[in-house]
Amino acid sequence: MDQCFANIVICFGMILIFRPATGYHQAMVSDRLENVTQTISRLLEGYDIRLRPNFGGEPLYVGMDLTIASFDAISEVNMDYTITLYLNQYWRDERLAFSNEEEILTLSGDFAEKIWVPDTFFANDKNSFLHDVTERNKLVRLNGDGAITYGMRFTTTLACMMDLHYYPLDSQNCTVEIESYGYTVMDVVMYWKNTPVRGVEEAELPQFTIVGYETNDRKERLATGIYQRLSLSFKLQRNIGYFVFQTYLPSILIVMLSWVSFWINHEATSARVALGITTVLTMTTISTGVRSSLPRISYVKAIDIYLVMCFVFVFAALLEYAAVNYTYWGARAKKKSKKSKDDEKKPGTKSIDQTFQTQNEDIIELQDVRLSPIASIRNRHNSKSNTCGEIDPSKFPPSFRITRSSYNPSHRTPGLRFRGARGNPIHKPKVLHAIKKGASALKASMPKIKDVNIIDKYSRIIFPVAFMLFNAGYWLFYFFE
Repeated sequence: MDQCFANIVICFGMILIFRPATGYHQAMVSDRLENVTQTISRLLEGYDIRLRPNFGGEPLYVGMDLTIASFDAISEVNMDYTITLYLNQYWRDERLAFSNEEEILTLSGDFAEKIWVPDTFFANDKNSFLHDVTERNKLVRLNGDGAITYGMRFTTTLACMMDLHYYPLDSQNCTVEIESYGYTVMDVVMYWKNTPVRGVEEAELPQFTIVGYETNDRKERLATGIYQRLSLSFKLQRNIGYFVFQTYLPSILIVMLSWVSFWINHEATSARVALGITTVLTMTTISTGVRSSLPRISYVKAIDIYLVMCFVFVFAALLEYAAVNYTYWGARAKKKSKKSKDDEKKPGTKSIDQTFQTQNEDIIELQDVRLSPIASIRNRHNSKSNTCGEIDPSKFPPSFRITRSSYNPSHRTPGLRFRGARGNPIHKPKVLHAIKKGASALKASMPKIKDVNIIDKYSRIIFPVAFMLFNAGYWLFYFFE
């Protein structure tokens, strides 16, 4: 019992001791809050938000630093990029000094609407917005000596004029241009802090790698005066992996697929033509897809050169079969024509069937010519008949003989005029004659190919070697330029 009574006494004693202390602490906190509220109210009394600090004296120096939150997107079509960042500005306003001690007051972002803040803007800005979830992302910190830290978080879309001559093997420089909109260097001078940029090493982009960055400041002369401009420049190297698998590798495979026709028999016309047309259309589709993601610029890009050359190789493979087909069937036609001429020179060797077939062909040709509605064709035939002699009508059926006699010039119907062939020969233009003569000379100088398979055999070597040489020159030029 004595022990329990002693414990109860101790507890009551401790309560009596700490109760005054707790009340004293609450009183101190209440007094401090009251003092801060009074201090802020006192600072804002008579404060003119329209006048900059040190108005009428030396220029106000405003420090800047940036923290990169993320690179959101880079667009070649619109020539811009989107970035989310934290912007912190530092200056000193002696009108807001409230203590000589190093005391810091962290206030809400609404306090910035009651004091003077720099009219900072981005010179290459296209569209920006301040984040407001869950509240507006602003902060204001006030030091006892009047030093102010003003920070905000926002997303901005900035212009970035890109040079796409080496696309997609290119590197770009994109900048952030910070400037005061209304205050010239006579009023506000901006400068970078000792650590101007943070978060660049942690930032990641899907198509680019941030190789480096640099900051500089310069004076920009505009129509309204001279302004201080701060620049942050990012050097971005494009990653080629996406384009290798989406553009380059498919193009190479399509070109190699066009070479398969060199191993297909030249008489398989449908197979070779279908393969050639398919590869040509596929290359056209790839080129269209690449151009859709790029702006309509006039100069030639690196990927344009590659796709055009791939298209040339594919189209050349299709023309190669056209040359093979023409050579093959042209040679057969010449042999057939030569054989028919030899048969005409030896009429005694003709068989009865060949003679009967020749007579039938003469009858049909005579009917087509004599019944032609074009007078010049009829006259041409009549002139040939007069020079070569009359054809024996006994070898034609009566119906054809009647038709022939009705169109005979010696039995013309009175009142009808016969339009004979003009006596003046038609002189061909000299240019056309010279072109034909040059074509004949070129044709004569070309080697005669007896076996069309030779063209395919040479193509199996020439096309791959030429494509390999083109690739070697292309990649060496753009990688070591």
